[in-house]
Amino acid sequence: MRIEEAIKQNKPFSSEFQKAIVNLVYTASWWNQVATRLLRPFGISQEQYNILRILRGMGEQPATIKTLTERMLDNNSNASRLVEKLKKKALVERLECPMDRRRVDITITAKGLQLLDETAALMEGNIRSNFAHLTEEESRQLNELLDKMRG
Repeated sequence: MRIEEAIKQNKPFSSEFQKAIVNLVYTASWWNQVATRLLRPFGISQEQYNILRILRGMGEQPATIKTLTERMLDNNSNASRLVEKLKKKALVERLECPMDRRRVDITITAKGLQLLDETAALMEGNIRSNFAHLTEEESRQLNELLDKMRG
């Protein structure tokens, strides 16, 4: 569906640049709604899911709040609050660093890894079905254009 149809716009955009930004924001919002719906049965938000994926990617190495904030897709999220929610669900552990009491190390638990395993197929399947209209080459081109846009 064209962006003009999706947002029910009758008047043409003032430029292709404006249309691209509106399309990008609309599409990001659309995907956020899909991902939120997929993760809801698992009791986690997209931001919490993002933190779990970062921690899994760190392997055995713990992360700090600063590391998580730097690597999050939405670095405006409150990583401390998200980690606390994940801790209450036993998906992460917070460990005080013995060398520096101000530093807190965060690691993913076995339960957190299991949750990621459970969501992986569901998320991947939905990504593939929602991107079914794009070829692998078109997806590569889209990635290149988005990277180029951010400079």
